[in-house]
Amino acid sequence: MKNKVISLYDFTGVAVTPWAQAGYECWCYDIQHDSEQVKRVEFDGGGSINYAHADLYSKLTLLRLYATFAGEVAFAQAFPVCTDLAVSGAAHFQRKREVNPGFQDLAAMHARWCASLFNDLDCAYYIENPISVLATLWRKPNYRFHPYEFGGYIPEEEAEHPLYPEHIAPRDAYTKRTCLWTNDKFIMPELKPVDCETFGNSRQHRKLGGKSAKTKNIRSATPRGFAQAVFESNSKQRVELDFTSLELVLEETGGNKA
Repeated sequence: MKNKVISLYDFTGVAVTPWAQAGYECWCYDIQHDSEQVKRVEFDGGGSINYAHADLYSKLTLLRLYATFAGEVAFAQAFPVCTDLAVSGAAHFQRKREVNPGFQDLAAMHARWCASLFNDLDCAYYIENPISVLATLWRKPNYRFHPYEFGGYIPEEEAEHPLYPEHIAPRDAYTKRTCLWTNDKFIMPELKPVDCETFGNSRQHRKLGGKSAKTKNIRSATPRGFAQAVFESNSKQRVELDFTSLELVLEETGGNKA
């Protein structure tokens, strides 16, 4: 039985939480995780989120992941670093190109590695990035969305973000054009949009200035509604959202990403 979910470049585990609550064994790999030990968070029903350190810029790492998970993965997702790809950073591209002419080709290669791994694992998957040059260097995305378009998957009583309430709008009521590269096994969920005018996009963006690791990680945090929607459409199950365990993990690690 395929009962595992893997998530690459994932710090917080928000993207896999619905799967863990439904009983899946989830693995979040990121260079920010503790290199000495795997942190395991268990859920009622037998599911878990395992936070493991990994250098995903190494092809050897991905080969080891295939050897570990072959034949066992139900779903996979990846959030490759977008610093050198997102058009929001275009003002810095020329300076970076002068230092390393192939810096974007390298960044795009890491995304393609993820797709290659997931295809070899024969599972449904998506690879996420904002509007970027990845569409030119690799291929056009299969889907595009804004977080608010899935905000309806978050119950009104759970509107406030459990991890970043001061930075992220209630019920993901904000815009951020996000692209997905998928395979044919992936099922894009039905939209359930919420009004994103009340909170105000500009208000959210003003609070996320600066270049700290925490700021970058909050900006790249997976929208809760989207995570729930993807789980429901690709597992055909429903679970009650509960991010309490993730709050504890962030408190212990200093509060960062995805």
